[in-house]
Amino acid sequence: MKSLRPSMKENKRYLFIEGEDLRSNVEKAVLSFIGTLGLSKAALEFIKSEKNKAVISVNREAVNAVRASFAVFPKKIEVKMISGTLKGLREKI
Repeated sequence: MKSLRPSMKENKRYLFIEGEDLRSNVEKAVLSFIGTLGLSKAALEFIKSEKNKAVISVNREAVNAVRASFAVFPKKIEVKMISGTLKGLREKI
C-alpha cells in the first residue's frame, strides 16, 4: 500500500491547554458544543498530559470550533498556546 501524498494528509495544530481533569473535560466540552460528528472531524488526540496541563492535536480546520467549545464549557479550560509543530510548542513553554 502506498503512503499518502503530503497534500492529502490532515494538517494538525497542537494546543497547549490548562485546566482541571482534562482527559474527561476536554472530550465533554467538544461533544456538547460540536457533537459527535464534529469531534470526529476535529480528530482530537492527547499527545502529552500531566496533572493540570496537556498537549492535544487537532485538525487545522477545527481549531476555532474546539477553542469555542472550551470557552462555553462551565469548567475552566484555557488554551495557552497554539503551534503547527511540537518542536515549536516545546520551545515556547
